Amino acid sequence: QVQLVESGGGSVQAGGSLRLSCEVSGDIVSTYCLGWFRQAPGKEREDVATIYNRDGSSYVRDSAKGRFTISQNNAKSTLYLQMNNVEPEDTAMYYCAADLCRRADCNIYCPMRAAVGLYTYWGQGTQVTVSS
Repeated sequence: QVQLVESGGGSVQAGGSLRLSCEVSGDIVSTYCLGWFRQAPGKEREDVATIYNRDGSSYVRDSAKGRFTISQNNAKSTLYLQMNNVEPEDTAMYYCAADLCRRADCNIYCPMRAAVGLYTYWGQGTQVTVSS
């Protein structure tokens, strides 16, 4: 089992920056898909970015490309989402999530599974509000 705790959310003006963190812990050592998702009021949850914890391969949704970066620390105990040049449309509750991946193609599978929102383990969320 994986435990996830997000932090770093808050209010920021459009064009500003914010870095979200997700502390990752568990009682097993394995390979995981890790990702950031967001949900705005009245909207469906959507994937923002994913990373495969073994090789660091990552995916960022088109609307955030060039602005957001997903990364992990060397110990792979913390997941980050660096949000630069934020826009009001980025306002949402942000969640980190994880999913075991025991495939040969996890670098591809991680974003594919995130697109359908089927990651297994979820954090409690952290609110990001971007003002114009």
